[in-house]
Amino acid sequence: MRLEKSSEHKSLQARPLSIRVGKKLRNSVNRLSSRQSTIPTDPVLSPAIFGWTGELAAHWQDIADEARQILLHRSEIPPLNEISPDHARIAGDGKWRSFFLVGYGYEVAENCARAPKTAALVKSIPGLNSAFFSILDPGAHIPRHRGVTRGIVTCHLGLIVPDDYGNCVMEVEDQQVHWREGEWLVFDDSYHHQVWNNTDQQRVILLLQVKRPMRFMGRLVNDLALGAIRHSPFVQDARKELGKWESAYQLAEQDEAA
Repeated sequence: MRLEKSSEHKSLQARPLSIRVGKKLRNSVNRLSSRQSTIPTDPVLSPAIFGWTGELAAHWQDIADEARQILLHRSEIPPLNEISPDHARIAGDGKWRSFFLVGYGYEVAENCARAPKTAALVKSIPGLNSAFFSILDPGAHIPRHRGVTRGIVTCHLGLIVPDDYGNCVMEVEDQQVHWREGEWLVFDDSYHHQVWNNTDQQRVILLLQVKRPMRFMGRLVNDLALGAIRHSPFVQDARKELGKWESAYQLAEQDEAA
């Protein structure tokens, strides 16, 4: 245990100062976000809180069709641990892949062109922070963790869900929830959560992160915090890695065309 703590300490010391400072401030910022929030701060939330969820759910089959086309080159969709070293602990087995359309406000133009209907729909969402297809392979487990800030809310739209959906489960605090095709799961990922896909089929969702509706002071602090994250190595390193995977995806498309 002592060795484990020592290794963790060294790992944290090696991280850029901006990330270490951000982690220290996270609890204070989250408390402010809770006080300033104009929506409930429960771990699991009603999709009806966001009016745009109905519009996207009405087009879920179009979105799923675009996801299926992208999955034709599944091996060229990067595992999350290879996009972001900061996610290595929770995505270390390589069974969680992410196809980004928007990440912390940065549009991935090539990917948006590959999923134009989905891209048009998500770009109309107020306060959009990130949007991507999240692909969880059979047998995958995402260990217990929590997100970086309560200033964003995470929304999952089920697209391709295992037949045995009861064995594909997310635990948010003490609640267990399941994905269903064409339906939303909305939750606050600043609470601890973990995921299991104990089936022999993939689970594919559209994962969105949007700004939490808050009063003025909360919005101001949240925008400052998200701006700092956007310009930190946490995001900038991931953008560089996505550029490398884009080349591989283009080659796969060219091979298919030939």
